Amino acid sequence: MESLVGIELYYTKEPGVGGRLKKYPEDFVVDEIIDLPEIDEDGDHTIAKIWSSNWETNRLMEALARELNISRDHIGFAGTKDKRALTTQWMSFKVDKEKFGQVFLRNVEITDMFTSRNPLYIGAHVGNTFDIMIRDMDIDNEEALERAEKIRREIKSAGGFPNWFGVQRFGTIRPITHEVGRKLITGDYEGAVKLYTAKPMEGEGDECYRARKFLDETRDYKKALGIFPNILTFERRIIAHLAAKPDDYVGALRTLPANLLKMFIHAFQSYLFNRMVSLRAKRGYPLNDAMPGDVLLPADKNGLPNVDTPVEINERNLDKASTMVKSGKAYVSAPLYGFNSRLSGGEQGDIERYVIEEEGFEKKDFVIPEIRELSSKGIRRAIFAPVSDLRCSQEAGGLRSSFSLHKGTYATTLLREFMKLPDHESHMYS
Repeated sequence: MESLVGIELYYTKEPGVGGRLKKYPEDFVVDEIIDLPEIDEDGDHTIAKIWSSNWETNRLMEALARELNISRDHIGFAGTKDKRALTTQWMSFKVDKEKFGQVFLRNVEITDMFTSRNPLYIGAHVGNTFDIMIRDMDIDNEEALERAEKIRREIKSAGGFPNWFGVQRFGTIRPITHEVGRKLITGDYEGAVKLYTAKPMEGEGDECYRARKFLDETRDYKKALGIFPNILTFERRIIAHLAAKPDDYVGALRTLPANLLKMFIHAFQSYLFNRMVSLRAKRGYPLNDAMPGDVLLPADKNGLPNVDTPVEINERNLDKASTMVKSGKAYVSAPLYGFNSRLSGGEQGDIERYVIEEEGFEKKDFVIPEIRELSSKGIRRAIFAPVSDLRCSQEAGGLRSSFSLHKGTYATTLLREFMKLPDHESHMYS
């Protein structure tokens, strides 16, 4: 599965412990690190901490909007979270604080409410802390801890790990979001709809599998609407639209929430990025040191890569750039490719051009006239991720790991270095 999304190697050399993640939601605890808006009793936004278990962010927002009788456009949040996990994330709601008394959702708790003049927005958080249990390992707990400590030291010595997008970016059970994105940038809207709604895959449950298989074989959207389970909320929206307006695939796609629709494009960009980072590592080039032609992102006041001030590296500034990267004051980057992207120079530029040419598309493909809001100019992303407070401990149930990561960095990408499943099977419980 990982190779399908562009992750082609392990960064550390020590053998892994195997095992599984997320046997229980409380095995994967995530808490946001965030600078909250200023409290203002006269503000029209309610800020609240949302504790949830087994909720995907888009579906949670839909349910909260329905409970509060507001548009989901009036709900703000800093970052998406894993579904099968115990997560805390801050959200903002353009609604009176008292109205929260009406909200009752299973496995959701709302706490720490206050009002502000300012909402939350994507990217408002600084990072996340994690407390994670690996269970059902291939070796006994004592040996697992020994291996984990060796891997921890490797990562600490390197200063971090590759900043790949984790499998859940593409769909843990159905890793197809990037392929839907590929269809969209090539203008194949019918193909995008069919892939998203009708491609059955083992592992998502019998009812969902049978519904997708029926639609895949018949293309009968009217009958499919009576078969697709309610849990497939967004697929049902598309199917209902096509049942009423056959062949209006653009209109069907527009029934999806804007952030979900954009996620398809972002996932394809993420796939390309993963391939670029993998190829750089496979060619033996450093991820945490600068080479001529690299584009660096200086660290901001929070230690995060500043995408607005890229610096091109040449022979004259190479020594300074190398010192900054190794000390965590700058990051080597690769593009999340879009219509306005500039490629790196040197060896990294060769890697980027190779991946783009092999995938067979051009910059202009990221301008999407029929759904203009999906057009993406591109941005840069650090290819290496630091990790703070990384600890491992042995418990009766397995191996516990705790750490903090920058926003946008995937905990599962770090944990795969500890687990190293040789057959690349999914390391998630469904």
